[in-house]
Amino acid sequence: MSSLLEIKNIRKSFGANLVLDNVSIDFPAQSATVIIGASGSGKSTLMRCMNLLEELGDGQIILDGADISAYGIEIDTVRAQIGSVFQAFNLFPHLSVLDNITLAPRLVQKKKKDEAEKLALELLTRFGLADKANEFPNLLSGGQQQRVAIIRAVATNPKLLLLDEVTSALDPVLIAEVLTLISELKSEGMTMVIATHEMGFAKKIADNVIFLHEGRVHETGTPNQIFDAPQSPELKAFLGALHQAGRL
Repeated sequence: MSSLLEIKNIRKSFGANLVLDNVSIDFPAQSATVIIGASGSGKSTLMRCMNLLEELGDGQIILDGADISAYGIEIDTVRAQIGSVFQAFNLFPHLSVLDNITLAPRLVQKKKKDEAEKLALELLTRFGLADKANEFPNLLSGGQQQRVAIIRAVATNPKLLLLDEVTSALDPVLIAEVLTLISELKSEGMTMVIATHEMGFAKKIADNVIFLHEGRVHETGTPNQIFDAPQSPELKAFLGALHQAGRL
């Protein structure tokens, strides 16, 4: 399977703190790659580097054959190809669900209002939120808000979808709603990179799992390889701590 995204020898520091240390990963097209690791391992920084929210210290990011980390790259053009959803829902509170979803297609992709709304309503219907189209975000549950945020990211038909800890602020019932939506997107062939603490979900949805520890890739493999046959002492310790906490 060909790589849609390639990260080559990325380094990123905040002052004297080296957060990403020579990270290289290939992300195959139409696959779900899950990044796991303890808090502070560099997962969120890596995700923010992928969509150029953080400037690289060194290294390259290749998206669909183009070096998006090159000097002078048009960042907005790059971000139009990458859908990003983070832990905070980041919905515009003064806009309805429909307006939140249609904003980027209209402003960035220059779609006409009726065309953008038709697509948004199709997505909302497909994912069980059609009755919320004219509601404002504060009237939705956390799970509904996060699903709207994901639909908003998908509405621009991105090449790549980044999901960073999108369930960490939700209770178990709402987590299930969000994970069902992500599973459906995977079944439709969306290329996704997912950082998560939900190990059960990682086992279920991942084609590939990346274990990040102290800013370095310590192990990669299938869910079976990572969770059932860990090789490195660091991964064994990480999984052992999860077992002890009842999270695996």
